[in-house]
Amino acid sequence: MTTSNLLSPLTLPNGIELKNRIIMAPMTNWSSNADGTVTEEEVKYYARRSSGVSMVVTACTNVTANGKGFHGEFAGDRDEMIPSLRKIANAIKEQGAKAVLQIFHGGRLCPPELVPNNEIVSASNIPAEGSTNIPRALTETEVDEIIEAFGETTRRAIEAGYDGVEIHGANGYLIQQFFSPHANRREDRFGGSLENRMTFPLAIVDKVKSVVNEYADSSFIIGYRFSPEERETPGITMGDTLTLVDALADKGLTYLHVSLNQFFSTAKRGVEDSSKTRIEYLLKTINNRVPLIGVGGIQTAEDARKALDTGVSLVALGRELIIDPDWVQKVAEGKENDIVTTLHKEQQQQLVIPDPLWNIIINTPGWFPIA
Repeated sequence: MTTSNLLSPLTLPNGIELKNRIIMAPMTNWSSNADGTVTEEEVKYYARRSSGVSMVVTACTNVTANGKGFHGEFAGDRDEMIPSLRKIANAIKEQGAKAVLQIFHGGRLCPPELVPNNEIVSASNIPAEGSTNIPRALTETEVDEIIEAFGETTRRAIEAGYDGVEIHGANGYLIQQFFSPHANRREDRFGGSLENRMTFPLAIVDKVKSVVNEYADSSFIIGYRFSPEERETPGITMGDTLTLVDALADKGLTYLHVSLNQFFSTAKRGVEDSSKTRIEYLLKTINNRVPLIGVGGIQTAEDARKALDTGVSLVALGRELIIDPDWVQKVAEGKENDIVTTLHKEQQQQLVIPDPLWNIIINTPGWFPIA
């Protein structure tokens, strides 16, 4: 595949054209103010990475006060946050990329000190594996309120000028907790069978779509991110996920986004052939109904080409765009051999990386390749 394919435009199902096939993956940066407003460092960090890629998916923002999953996370749970949210949308759009706000609720993974009354909530009162924090099971009324809250944060994203939202159903957070037989032991309409465990994720999709129909137009992007499998027993299997993805592919979404550590990883459970990659299974199930974004360990232009060759519509870069914000420009200029794949300790200022994010990168062995 030639470079022009990486740089070829893509028209999304809603008619919006992305200028190339490379997007910035959503990544936590721990760099917002304690009150949930964004910092100038954070705004500059996004601006620095938004001129080459076609679309930027932000770090996750919480839809309710009890959904805050990280220290230094920017909030979207109340209207006072709209001016703050607008700063990041503007910073991304001014550089020529589409700005997509990732919306989520942390559920049982929220640090107790970040949520009201230190009370973490989930589908059931089952702690995450390896955690001693026991969540309280949400009542049916509270579940309905959280579904509404995803809609309200979508309205705020529209008012703040975002081009879209990404519903964060991945990485073990609340939406995934409802889908998971590990986290969800409910016996009401939200739990039990695989079909019932899909009720909450699909209700959020429907709510977000209804809000977009009311407050925006068809050009507003609605994405959904999911994790394919869980390690826990019982846990989500690849087979479970294919059932969910099949339903999501009929929902009129703008894209689906699989969360993977390694793009070419193979399926582990719930499928007949464990030698096939998760991407292969997903593409077969989706069957061209909706674009799929792939991600995971893609560093070089050659990596990205191999990924696109599988049939995914878009490739997301995460850590690699922190290491080299000019990745896309280098490909465009025929300088892909100049792409940097190792972080250099003296380049924080040059790379416009906020202190909180930088400190975590430097102090987390094995997370980033560091020279």
